[in-house]
Amino acid sequence: MEIYTLLRHLADSWFLLAMTLFFLGICLWAFRPGSRAAHQEVATSIFRNDDRPAEANPAKKEG
Repeated sequence: MEIYTLLRHLADSWFLLAMTLFFLGICLWAFRPGSRAAHQEVATSIFRNDDRPAEANPAKKEG
């Protein structure tokens, strides 16, 4: 059996299966129970040090 044929067979079957299982595993990990708090923390982390809302139009300064 040629090496190309062997690699082609592996890519068509086992690597496809491995990539599919990896993708499904990542999806299940992201949507696992109890991860809502971690996702919420990451989503709001950029606002952690805000004391007040931003100005409506910071380019126009009075004075």
